[in-house]
Amino acid sequence: MTSIKSKLTASMYAMMSISFWGVSFVSTKAVLGKLDPYSLLVIRFGIGALFLLLLLLLQRKRLLVSIKYVPHLMVLGILGVFVHQLLQATALLTIDASSAGWLISLSPIFTVILSILFLHEKMSFIRAAGMVLAITGVLLVTTAKNGQSFHVIMNIGFLLMILSTLNWAVYSVLLKSLKIPYPPIVVTFYLSFCGLILTTPFLIRNRGWESLSLLTKSEWAHLLFLGVFVSGIAYWYWAKALEVLEASKVSMFLYLEPVATLIAAVLLLQEKVYLLSVAGGIIIIIGVIIVNGQLVPMLFSFFKKKRL
Repeated sequence: MTSIKSKLTASMYAMMSISFWGVSFVSTKAVLGKLDPYSLLVIRFGIGALFLLLLLLLQRKRLLVSIKYVPHLMVLGILGVFVHQLLQATALLTIDASSAGWLISLSPIFTVILSILFLHEKMSFIRAAGMVLAITGVLLVTTAKNGQSFHVIMNIGFLLMILSTLNWAVYSVLLKSLKIPYPPIVVTFYLSFCGLILTTPFLIRNRGWESLSLLTKSEWAHLLFLGVFVSGIAYWYWAKALEVLEASKVSMFLYLEPVATLIAAVLLLQEKVYLLSVAGGIIIIIGVIIVNGQLVPMLFSFFKKKRL
């Protein structure tokens, strides 16, 4: 049986991952003005893979893995690293960082949908209502900026961001279910290395290295943060959390990611805060909590504490 201490430690790992990922939208947005998405990802994955390799060498971890698990690592690397990060980086070309942060909180809903389709979980009226509420929140977030109307939802950036949340749900479920018998840091290294290999041909095609000289010290700091803390530590800690907690439980921490994104976007990018967007974000989070069956236990716990 998993101890309370282990669960708390795993929760801290998930919290740190979410914090880094929340800020990652801001750092990515800050650098995309100078670098195309592929060039950004190559440098990011390169820094992340190098950082993790140094940690592995310092910890004297064994790097060799069985050929049996190479396909597993390739699938996870393609979905969770290459496709996921490319979708998000491309989406941020046309939407602001705070909107991206709110939309990523839809991921737990897709986890539930996958569970219904493939694990034969039941769809209740309450879950359906939660999904409708969350979708309503998405409509508010995507139409809030400048009071634009429904056609904003068809903005390719919003569609790509929503697609990335579905992709992340698939990745988290696979990472948990495949049960690769190696330390999380080893798995994370190979995933980051896979992302580096997959994106390098695009860097060569676009001659992305020519843009590196245009980067300021501040933009290089964003790149280092993305490589070390986002591509390295955050993925590593997420895998460590999934070792202890269920995938659906870990996905609950995604509720907090929009908050980190919003704070960082306001402080670092001076993005404006739209009340309608914030309201939509809160509605998304409430809807997701309902879908995952967490609202009643949360309220029960709250009122129980009040009576005590």
